[in-house]
Amino acid sequence: MEALYYYKIDDDKIKCELCPHNCIIKKNESGICKVRVNQTGKLISQNYGLVSSIGFDPIEKKPLYHFYPGSEILSIGSLGCNLQCEFCQNWQISQCSVEEFKSDKFINSNEIIDLALSKEKNIGIAYTYNEPTVFFEFMLDVAKKAKQNKFKNVMVTNGFINQRPLNELNNFIDAYSVDLKAFNNKFFIKYTKSQLEPVKETLKNIVKAGKHLEITNLVIPGLNDNPEEFEQMIIWISENLGKDIVLHISKYYPTYKLKIEPTSIETMLELNNIANKYLNHVFLGNVLLSDGNNTHCPKCNEIIISRTGYLTQKQSVNSDGDCINCGTHVLNYLNWEK
Repeated sequence: MEALYYYKIDDDKIKCELCPHNCIIKKNESGICKVRVNQTGKLISQNYGLVSSIGFDPIEKKPLYHFYPGSEILSIGSLGCNLQCEFCQNWQISQCSVEEFKSDKFINSNEIIDLALSKEKNIGIAYTYNEPTVFFEFMLDVAKKAKQNKFKNVMVTNGFINQRPLNELNNFIDAYSVDLKAFNNKFFIKYTKSQLEPVKETLKNIVKAGKHLEITNLVIPGLNDNPEEFEQMIIWISENLGKDIVLHISKYYPTYKLKIEPTSIETMLELNNIANKYLNHVFLGNVLLSDGNNTHCPKCNEIIISRTGYLTQKQSVNSDGDCINCGTHVLNYLNWEK
């Protein structure tokens, strides 16, 4: 499948403009993502329709807590990534080319829609597991058909995408879960081989477009857990994106190339307290605590939604998303009938 967002430099080179790497790709070579290849002067999306993972998930697993809570969504992933995170949890598919994966499991967009329609209470399709930006064309084609079938589209992403393709996606994507990996460009360069500023631009773009946004921050001991730096990040989120942006603070476990010890509960709680000073909805991921995953009313602190693992139950909330106790509007996207 010929890719979008590139141009030919000369007979031997093309430039990809999908993400801020803006790779200059020689003939028969790929970009950093390993799946967009220069074949005789054309940029080819080798992973178009190649599905490495597919299945129905709770929407909370994305994680999205304030976008149709309690719903299920069809999740699909492919191969490749435009980052090279040393702590990647899905490195087997993200740091892999089509040739290395050795699979012929290609699925067309109509088959994806048929599967999505097969589950009665499925709300839509989530593009996840590896970085969806690098299967942009397939995601776009599926998302268009999903919209025609009145499904919701969710993108789980690192946010490292150029603004022009992001603007095109905004026509079809309803909700974004963005991994803001740190608030230090040196961290991005060393541990992800990318940059911070383009991710910040993506976050602002999503909010400006009126899309639902939730942010995840994986806390890695000694690398991005400095309380002062974390507070700077939270202040930036509050001032540039709004106090109602949902933040998930996630516990790190050793994986892939990084063997640092897991994040302590003490650190998680310290950062949670900092975030709660500036944001209305902060959650603790990858850890089970008594009240780290419940949605509270920001005004009266009543529990709006309780969560135990992926079991989600509405509490003091009506069908309009208002707190029953004090009337404050809390949630915009609900699957509960009026």
